[in-house]
Amino acid sequence: MSDNDSLRVVPGWTGRFYEDFAVGDIYYHPMARTLTDADNQWFTLMTQNTSKTHLDANFALQTEYGRPLMNSTLTLALVTGQSTIDLSFNVFANLGWDEVRCPVPVFAGDTIYSRSTVISLRPSGSRPQIGIVTVATEGYNQDGVVVLGFRRAFMVYRRGEGPSTVGSRPDEASLLKLAGGGTASVA
Repeated sequence: MSDNDSLRVVPGWTGRFYEDFAVGDIYYHPMARTLTDADNQWFTLMTQNTSKTHLDANFALQTEYGRPLMNSTLTLALVTGQSTIDLSFNVFANLGWDEVRCPVPVFAGDTIYSRSTVISLRPSGSRPQIGIVTVATEGYNQDGVVVLGFRRAFMVYRRGEGPSTVGSRPDEASLLKLAGGGTASVA
């Protein structure tokens, strides 16, 4: 890099705040995930779910599905996780999941996508710096078939009210040092 070059730090995604949501907003979450047998075994063992339908291929072969089912709480965790980039990057706390449904099974090799619709918003009655967002979320497979649905309520900070991220980004002096004496700016 020459002395005439300049660096510019462009802030990354900082997430939505309460004011950024509107009832009816639909978010197609950007990350998909293809589930594997190893995912199923690790998650099932980690959560101490000893159901043979997840762990025992010989047992599962004798069921109507003929193969192990993906642990449904893994699917729930995955779809919730997929939604955080759009919904709860600035979360204070989850309040709960309701109406969790698993209409069709998930198997190793299925790729899971997800989308959420904002169904209600309200200010917190006890924490003025926070609002409560409720969403309906669906996880669906590579064929577009809904494999999981739920409602989730969470508390999210209002703009300017959450914990500061100051100190997690380099200041201009640090950038100049990295640039070897060139110019730098923080967007």
